Amino acid sequence: MELLELEKSKAFIIVEIIEYVPDSVMIKTIIKKSNGNVNAVSFASGEMLEERTYPYDTFIQVIDGKAEFIIDDTSNLLETGQSMIIQAGSLNSIRASQKFKMISTVIKSEYEEVN
Repeated sequence: MELLELEKSKAFIIVEIIEYVPDSVMIKTIIKKSNGNVNAVSFASGEMLEERTYPYDTFIQVIDGKAEFIIDDTSNLLETGQSMIIQAGSLNSIRASQKFKMISTVIKSEYEEVN
């Protein structure tokens, strides 16, 4: 995972800042701060992220391709241009039946603390 932020005050094309790598899930940090982060993520076809929970809401935007997001046992198929919010504390996983890219945004706030 690359932890360097992109250069500020310089235009970029979001779908071009991260490449597809065969048999891999790649993450490029766009912004990382103590109160949240924004990442670009690419999935090769057939890759997945195992079930997990996060203590904060996560905004997902698919920027290329499509993938299945399983949230609390409910399947959601998102394609390019579609977005969703994964609620804090939800059990979720991501499956890529084809390659896809997304932007993941987490903003941490006091009211969402999960014990």
